[in-house]
Amino acid sequence: MIAKLRGFVDSIFEDSCIVDVGGVGYLVFASAKTLGRLNTGSETSLLIETVVREDSISLFGFYDAWEKEWFGTLTKVQGVGAKVCLSILSVLTPSQLAQAVAAQDKNSFLRATGVGPKLAARLVTELKDKIVTVPVGEVLLSDIKSDNTSENIAPVIVNDNKIEDTISALINLGYNRLEAYKVVAKIYENNSDKPISELIRLSLKKFAEKDF
Repeated sequence: MIAKLRGFVDSIFEDSCIVDVGGVGYLVFASAKTLGRLNTGSETSLLIETVVREDSISLFGFYDAWEKEWFGTLTKVQGVGAKVCLSILSVLTPSQLAQAVAAQDKNSFLRATGVGPKLAARLVTELKDKIVTVPVGEVLLSDIKSDNTSENIAPVIVNDNKIEDTISALINLGYNRLEAYKVVAKIYENNSDKPISELIRLSLKKFAEKDF
């Protein structure tokens, strides 16, 4: 089984590339985010997941270990084949995936080609218990990106009922789930001992200030 390739990028296609290793060209399927970090003619090193089927042997490449870990986790969900998995990894970074799962945000997964409402719902449900497979000590909420911003948010304990209750209250008030989660994550960092009513008040204040 091939676990890693180091060589020169011969060609880059829409969903794959050819890596020349000592004169042998390997066709490697990859996410748009990984392919975007490659340059034709440049040397590269990709982590490889070899998928063997009755009629084919396919190589899937990853620029970093966290993306590869997510690939293995996503493909364990019923209905998520390797190609759909790459589609998801093309629109969401590993840290954005961690946040989408923690926030139970189905809409983030709907951005990926091949993911409909039913599959998106299954993904957030089944992945919530599998988030521990990501190679970090806890869910990281860094590198969370909106349409035109990027900011760091401190890790939070995502299984605290107060977080979900506060998010639910904000959703009932008309706020978007993903934005609600980002706001509550910031508030909770320094106010974990506060009651839900206070967390809601502080969250509404942050929404009013547009500081999230």
